[in-house]
Amino acid sequence: MNQPYDTLEQNFGYALSGAQRNRVLRNTYWLLAISMVPTILGAWIGVETGVAAIFNGIMGFVLMLAGMFGFIYAIERTKNSAAGVPVLLGFTFFMGLILSRLIGHVLGFRNGAELVMTAFGGTAGVFFVMASLATVIKRDLSGMGKWLFVGVIILLVASVINVFLGSSALMLAMSVISMAIFSAYMLYDLKQIIDGGETNYISATLALYLDIINVFQTLLSLLGIFGGDRD
Repeated sequence: MNQPYDTLEQNFGYALSGAQRNRVLRNTYWLLAISMVPTILGAWIGVETGVAAIFNGIMGFVLMLAGMFGFIYAIERTKNSAAGVPVLLGFTFFMGLILSRLIGHVLGFRNGAELVMTAFGGTAGVFFVMASLATVIKRDLSGMGKWLFVGVIILLVASVINVFLGSSALMLAMSVISMAIFSAYMLYDLKQIIDGGETNYISATLALYLDIINVFQTLLSLLGIFGGDRD
């Protein structure tokens, strides 16, 4: 007797759930687009002033990690408050400063500006492909998370080791692996939003932003290594 009502209630619940997921995805895309503004500003200031030189060397590397993890902690603490968005945008400005070291180096090539634009276009292409895959893949990808996290930890440890070794071969290997891991992470994070696994758009934006920045940085490094044209 109550079956039609129960069915309607369940369908209505699914509709609300779908609406909420779409809202999180929409807000995430908007905030992600806005976050690129302070990133570009930070990168420009870093290139023009050379202030990012403070991140050189072992102490600079420690300072960079401390700043990054400090911001990430602050974002997670404030993601449910009005301070969440400004803290996130402050983090993206900080990341722009960090990126300015690599961008400034690549711009030293004769075709540097072209390489930067190619890396930007390539990153946008990877994002488009992963976003498209996330909408058509029906399989639950939540199990990927732990393996990708292990991969990131290995990359981080390798990065610390390479600060002391300064090995070009290790850096190249890490770049290739990083490209694969963060492209997969992009798919994973997008799928989490679409499936309702991530309900906070600030956390979702942070995750996707880190994926995009890492893909861009890795792609730009590889382009600089293989396509840099010195005078």
